[in-house]
Amino acid sequence: MKNNKNYDEQPVNTRIKIAGLWTSMLFVFAYVDIFAFFRKDILEGALAGKVGEFDANQLFFVFTTVYILIPCLMLFLTLVLKAKTSRILNIVIAAIYALTIVGAAAGETWTYCILGSAVEVILLATIVRYCIKWPREN
Repeated sequence: MKNNKNYDEQPVNTRIKIAGLWTSMLFVFAYVDIFAFFRKDILEGALAGKVGEFDANQLFFVFTTVYILIPCLMLFLTLVLKAKTSRILNIVIAAIYALTIVGAAAGETWTYCILGSAVEVILLATIVRYCIKWPREN
């Protein structure tokens, strides 16, 4: 009997890698926001009807929902769109989100938030990298 200690290494499709990166980014995104509600300054602002400098009103929550829906939809769109369309859309959306995350983290002093934002940006940059290196047909 042969004792094979090598594991079967199946290549992972680029689309699956990118969808996994969007999923990871969304989990980090969610937990950083959830942890924020244990901060006195954030909680007091929320109780006063404020989210940072913004009023916590219908318009704010509609725009916030749209902001969250886009990466959620990127999970599915990455898997079903034509490769060329998926590639371009992922590069554009990931780059825009990386910029918005850097902008939102500017001036932040809490380490968990800086760490979470840095990880989000790294995950988004990895999406861009996979899209740029997307395999082509021979």
